[in-house]
Amino acid sequence: MGFQQALDRASSLLRTHPRIVFMMCGIAGSGKTTFAQALEGMGCRRLSIDEEIWRTYGRFGVDYPEDEYPILQASAEKILREQLVEMLQTGTKAVIDFSFWKSQTRADYRELVHRNGHHCQIVFLKVPENVLRKRLVNRASRRDANAAFPMGVS
Repeated sequence: MGFQQALDRASSLLRTHPRIVFMMCGIAGSGKTTFAQALEGMGCRRLSIDEEIWRTYGRFGVDYPEDEYPILQASAEKILREQLVEMLQTGTKAVIDFSFWKSQTRADYRELVHRNGHHCQIVFLKVPENVLRKRLVNRASRRDANAAFPMGVS
């Protein structure tokens, strides 16, 4: 399914599920944040781990040492998870802009969402390698919350 088809499907789910959480899944450059921002424009509250790290701790390798990133990432995830729980309790539609690469992490969040009466939809984005490479080259020229650290394109 292409990007627009997936977005159309998500739009349909938003109409049929008043309590829904989308979980983004994909590698860097796959379009998770772009998709999540589109859902935000449709009324979802977006939780972005990259933006939380940037807002709370600053720039990778500038405002904190690079080796602290895993610790700060875990702290940012804890903050966002607490926000998610509050949103679930109030019936807020949400999109979680994380990578969700570990199946256990997906399962934990899915269980949390279901336990709070929300529908959970995982959105897995996969793009062709040539598109991914172009996106990563573009990202390497930026330094913002969604391109916080350099990525190799080998």
